[in-house]
Amino acid sequence: MAFIRLIAALIGFVFGFFLGASLLQVTQVTPVSNQVLVVLLLAAACAILGWLGAPYVTVMPAAIVVERIRAASAGDLIGGAFGAAVGLMLALFLAFPLSFLPGEIGRYAPLVTAVVLGVVGATAGAVKRNELSAFAQGVRGVRRGSSPDSRVLLDTSVIIDGRIADVVRSGFVRGTLIVPKFVLAELQYFNDSPDASRRERGRRGLEMLSKMQKEETVKVELSEEDPPGTGADSKLITLARTLGVAIMTNDYGLNRVAELQGITVLNMNDLAKAVRPVVLPGEEITVRVIQEGKEPAQAVGYLEDGTMVVIENGARHIGSELPVTVMRVLQTVGGRMIFGHPKGETTETRRPRAIDR
Repeated sequence: MAFIRLIAALIGFVFGFFLGASLLQVTQVTPVSNQVLVVLLLAAACAILGWLGAPYVTVMPAAIVVERIRAASAGDLIGGAFGAAVGLMLALFLAFPLSFLPGEIGRYAPLVTAVVLGVVGATAGAVKRNELSAFAQGVRGVRRGSSPDSRVLLDTSVIIDGRIADVVRSGFVRGTLIVPKFVLAELQYFNDSPDASRRERGRRGLEMLSKMQKEETVKVELSEEDPPGTGADSKLITLARTLGVAIMTNDYGLNRVAELQGITVLNMNDLAKAVRPVVLPGEEITVRVIQEGKEPAQAVGYLEDGTMVVIENGARHIGSELPVTVMRVLQTVGGRMIFGHPKGETTETRRPRAIDR
């Protein structure tokens, strides 16, 4: 800081000296001693102003610029630079005809036009950076012969769930998986939570991200975009609409809201339902019987994929693996329910009969 002040003071002294000398040529100051005094006083005053004002015209503006650059995302800077370049190119084409304007207007019009178009272009590029990025991705996708919509936004629930890592490893998901910084911040918040359950969820989510980053079939992109909004769901929807990409989630509420706004949603639960093996009446399955059902002698078990199986006359088999013959399959909002009975039996053979009196 002292060095900058010293340089500014020297510049101010030189400027004041020449300014004083120029003023003496148009004024009547005598004798010579007074002329020297005027020049020295003006030079000293300018030197003092340079010393005192140096931070306000050098360090402080530079600090503000650096702070703005640090706060801005890479997308802001790239978009602003692109917009400024377009604006200056347009000003270059307009400079020649503007120079033919009469008088002083023709002299300064090209410069003013360049400044205005440069500022407008930089501002427009920074504001519309997401649209520019989406357009560039689309053009690049077309050139490579791939889909421009191969990018997918991940929300917190699908990362914590963990199945996405297995799907990526299998090669069914390709392209770019975008993880916004507010989703990463939410995972970090869970990881640092004093609650053991939340802490485990956060740790699992971060581990899943680390695994996916090591896969060669996809690219995991950490996005710096942070749209305005009060929650992660609203920010995800805004970002997906801006970038023109799909959202991958397990959240039913987010799924519904996004679909209502015309956004493509990839729900991991829907994928799990789609790949479940088809079970038809009359087929045999093996079920681990867990607990009693709502009806007498009824029991409940689950398949490996989580499908509930209601077993008539299965209460006496609780705690064991039981071969079950499927009677019917019921599709509900929450998933499938399978009804069956122990293999080799029918619902009539084991049903209690009334005692004759």
